[in-house]
Amino acid sequence: MQPSDVIYDWNTQGHAISPPMRRAEVHDETLRDGIQSPSVYDPNIDEKMRILRLLDKVGVDSTNVGLPGAGRRAVEDSKRLVEMIRDEGLGIRPGCAARTHPNDIRPIIEIAEQTGVPIEIMAFLGSSPIRMYAEKWDEDRLEKLTRDAVRMGVEAGMPVSFVTEDTVRSKPQTLKRLFEAAVEEGATRLVLCDTVGHSTTNGVFNLVHFTHNLLIGMGVRDQVKLDWHGHNDRGHGLTNALYAIEAGIDRVHGCVLGIGERVGNTPIDLLLVNLKLLGAEERELTDLTELVNEVAKACRWDIPVNYPVFGRDAFRTGTGVHAAAVIKAEANGDDWLADAVYSGVPASWVGRYQEIEIGHQSGLSNIKYWLRKRNIADDDARIANAIFDYAKTKSELLTDEEVLSIVAKASS
Repeated sequence: MQPSDVIYDWNTQGHAISPPMRRAEVHDETLRDGIQSPSVYDPNIDEKMRILRLLDKVGVDSTNVGLPGAGRRAVEDSKRLVEMIRDEGLGIRPGCAARTHPNDIRPIIEIAEQTGVPIEIMAFLGSSPIRMYAEKWDEDRLEKLTRDAVRMGVEAGMPVSFVTEDTVRSKPQTLKRLFEAAVEEGATRLVLCDTVGHSTTNGVFNLVHFTHNLLIGMGVRDQVKLDWHGHNDRGHGLTNALYAIEAGIDRVHGCVLGIGERVGNTPIDLLLVNLKLLGAEERELTDLTELVNEVAKACRWDIPVNYPVFGRDAFRTGTGVHAAAVIKAEANGDDWLADAVYSGVPASWVGRYQEIEIGHQSGLSNIKYWLRKRNIADDDARIANAIFDYAKTKSELLTDEEVLSIVAKASS
C-alpha cells in the first residue's frame, strides 16, 4: 500500500501548487545567534562539542561556532570547536560571525591560521534606514566598512560572506551599493536577514528575486551564493525559510528549537523535518530528538509540551477515538499506517513512537493497549474496569504510577 492510496493531499492537488522543493544547504546558528537569547544559558565547551557532533550527525552543512570578537572565552570556544571538527573529521563546515571591523575579523583569521581550517567569515553590517538613522551612519560609511572588511578576509585567504542586518527593511539602492561593493571585494555569499522577523512570504520573494537578478546583472550569480537568515517575531520564521528556498535561496539558517534573540530564529529541527516531508531531503533524522534534547539541557531551555515533533505531547494521546484508530492500524500489522493515521509527521523519522495513555476521555482500548505494551495481561476485566472507572474521575492523564497502583490492587 502506498501513502497516496489512503491520503488525498490537498497540498499538491488543486490550483495553487508550489513547484517541487529545491535542495538547499542548511546552516546552524545555535551556538552563536541562538545563545544570544536573553533566556538561555551559554553551554560549556563540552556541551557545545556534543551539540556540534549531533549537528554533524543529522547532516547540517555548516555552523557558526561563535563570535570571537566578543571576548577571550568566545575565542577559546570557537578555536576548540574548529579543532574538534578537524581532529574528528566532521563534515560540517565552520564559520564565525564578525562585525565589519578589524578587531572582529582578525581573531577569526588567527584561529584559521592556528588550526589550518578554513573558516567562513560572516561579516555583518546594519543596512536599513531606521538603523542608519539611529546610528547616524551614511551610505559612504557603510560602503567603506563593507569593502575594508571583505577585503581583509579575502586577502587572508578566507571565504567571506557579507551579511546585511535588517535586509528586509533596507532600501534597494542601499543594498545594491553594498552588495556590489562586497562582491567586487571578493565576497562569495550574500546573507539576506530578516533580523526583526518583519517579513511575510511576499517580502521573502521580492527580496530574494531582487538580489538574484542583481547578481545575474553583475554576471556572478554562479559564483556568489545567497543565504536566508530569518527570525520569528511574527511567527513566520519557518514558513519564510521554506519560501526562501522555493524562491531560489542557496542556504537557509536556523537554530535548534528556534532559540535566539527575542522570540528566536527559524527552528532548524522543524526545518529539516519539513524539508524531508517535502521531498527535498534524504537525511537520516533519527538523531534529531537527541540533538533537540541536548540543546534544551545545555541551554537550560524548557521545550513546550506542544512544540511540534519534539514536544512531549507531539505523538501522545489519551483520547479514545484517536487511540482506537492507532491501535486498529497496528493490529493490521502496518507500522506506517499506525504512524500516519493521526499524525502529520511520522514519529519514527525522529526516533519517537506513538504514545497512547489513559485519561478521562479514554476508552477500554486505551487501557488494554497500555497494559499490553507493558506486558501486563489485558484480558482481566476487573483490572481494565478498575482503571476505566478511576480515569473517569480525573481531570488529567493518569501517571504510570497511578495505573500500576490500580493494577496491583485489582490483582490482589
